[in-house]
Amino acid sequence: LLALLLPIQTAAQKSQLIKKLVDSGVIFQPVAWSAKEAHHFLKEIPLLEESGIMVRVPNWWNPQKPPRPQVSITVGNTNQSLVGLQGLLDCNMRVALTNGEELGAQEWNELLTASSPLIKVKGQWVEVDPEKLSSVLSHWESLQRARRDGLSMTEALRLLSGTSSLLEEQGETIREWSSIAPGEWLKTVLDELRSPQNSPDGAMKTVLQTHLKGTLRPYQLAGVSWLLTLYQLKLGGCLADDMGLGKTIQVLALLLFVKHHLGHKTPHLLVVPASLLGNWQAEQTRFAPSLTVHIEHGSSEAYGQMPQGGVDLVITTYGFLQRSSWMKEVEWDLVILDEAQMIKNPSTKQTQGVKTLKAQVRLTLTGTPVENRLGDLWSLFDFTSPGLLGSSKQFSSYLKETKNPEMYTRFIASLRSLTQPYILRRLKSDKRIISDLPDKQEVQTFCFLSKEQVTLYQQAISELAKQLETVDRTKRRGLVLASILRLKQICNHPDQWLGYGAYAPPTSGKFQRLQEICEEIAAKQEKVLIFTQFREIIPALSSFLTSIFGRAGLELHGDTAIHKRTQLVQQFQDERGPPFFVLSLKAGGTGLTLTHASHVIHFDRWWNPAVENQATDRAYRIGQHKSVLVHKFTCRGTIEEKINELIESKRKLSHELLQGENELSLTELSNEELLAVVTLDIHKALEGG
Repeated sequence: LLALLLPIQTAAQKSQLIKKLVDSGVIFQPVAWSAKEAHHFLKEIPLLEESGIMVRVPNWWNPQKPPRPQVSITVGNTNQSLVGLQGLLDCNMRVALTNGEELGAQEWNELLTASSPLIKVKGQWVEVDPEKLSSVLSHWESLQRARRDGLSMTEALRLLSGTSSLLEEQGETIREWSSIAPGEWLKTVLDELRSPQNSPDGAMKTVLQTHLKGTLRPYQLAGVSWLLTLYQLKLGGCLADDMGLGKTIQVLALLLFVKHHLGHKTPHLLVVPASLLGNWQAEQTRFAPSLTVHIEHGSSEAYGQMPQGGVDLVITTYGFLQRSSWMKEVEWDLVILDEAQMIKNPSTKQTQGVKTLKAQVRLTLTGTPVENRLGDLWSLFDFTSPGLLGSSKQFSSYLKETKNPEMYTRFIASLRSLTQPYILRRLKSDKRIISDLPDKQEVQTFCFLSKEQVTLYQQAISELAKQLETVDRTKRRGLVLASILRLKQICNHPDQWLGYGAYAPPTSGKFQRLQEICEEIAAKQEKVLIFTQFREIIPALSSFLTSIFGRAGLELHGDTAIHKRTQLVQQFQDERGPPFFVLSLKAGGTGLTLTHASHVIHFDRWWNPAVENQATDRAYRIGQHKSVLVHKFTCRGTIEEKINELIESKRKLSHELLQGENELSLTELSNEELLAVVTLDIHKALEGG
């Protein structure tokens, strides 16, 4: 009996209502309560359950979300003639119960004059707060008067995601006593964008069969349908398919439909990294030869103005766009940015220049929409859909609040809701998307340091520790970055840091491991890509690999001419072509199709996994018929191993939103944290050495 009564005594200490019932003895018999008393009890259910009491109540009561009358707002019920983010949508307001049943004037008046917080309306018990209800109704009525012509698409979308400033005026009161939903027309549009169809209509099928010199896969047909929906609504978007899933051919199919079915003659602009000019030319010639294309670049025969006679598509580079003025004056139909992570930093001149372009519709293509941090996403949407994610200052203030787990969860949910219709993301790892792509296996390939490497590494750490004691704050960042670079060079080969020598294999653990792996690849007569971030080590690697394979390979870096890149790719893709290809990560990590390689080696690690993944996808993409084995070289006991562990533990940064990676900022660590990361674990480094 005492065990049974103890929870009641605990509850009585927390609740005046229970204490009163216990003291009077009424708790042991049935009691008839007024609606006000019943509401008091219902609100205290969580407190009673904390005390160990099981409470049974009718299923119409949910303590976390009590039944309430709400001001119900719907936006976008009817089809709009004005489209784009500034197109106006109708906004309708009514008062209804949580089950959607609308309330008339008499019921509404009863709610506003209720003296009890719990009343029965249309056979349902609901919680009411006349003061808050009246305030919320006044808020939405004033909004309707101010927006007589309707809400802009941007305002409507932000309202639906819960990020609109219109919801912040009265904080939680608006959220608790309002419900906001898309109207029939807007809901249909959002559903089409969230779940594009892979079965084209008759017009699309005819255009593709007649003018596209290739066959689209089902997911690519869905991608073209999605792009066309955005285009017709004059909304911007981001095609964020995984590397190798064919973003190029989807865009070309859209342009063919715009030309041959819609009949639009306003030119489009495509902006790409310089390394992709040749790739886009080749793909357009192969798949969409009926498009008239002009290359606006210093290497082209004529540039500096729009060609006479008109063109369908102008292709230029980010660098050349910076030096051109006429392209910023043209009213383009579509502006498309390939490898759009190039504008992830909103403060650069390159990004600011791109955002001044005039266009009816703006699209971005990237396999890494969130490359480093969530701010990257804001910059992409500031180009495609200005205002949708608010200003940079507003977005940054939201990010600062996400240190609170509850706020972070709400922010990610709101951001996903807001951006999901305008990002189309498919992954190669999803067998529902593409089932005939071979597997990719990534392995950590651990290497040990030679005695020469250990000596240089420890010397570098000692010098860094001394310099950190005296360096001022303004020079600290440069010192840290230079030291990290030095340590990574030592991990590659002592001669890379010293700047001289013959790169003898025995003095580098990585060279020895590279030899072991490549001898096996050569024996199987397979091909391999080797990526490094250092231009200066490429000749040494190429010479070393030539001795292993018995044949010369290929090299590509930032100084390789654009026209020569296409030739190198063609050579490597030839079945009888060179067995290896050494590439710098920045120059060769995007835009190339090198599917004849079944091995990828990251000779030195880039601390942003998204950049490494882009490089890997030169081989792991459509057209690959063999499984791809990816080796990530990591020196044991060094900065490479320790940073790799830290990155692996921090991969969750924006995974809740979409596939993205995190880059660790080493320069922000304290002296103690930094030295702990870079200090050599000599027992690991020399193991087996």
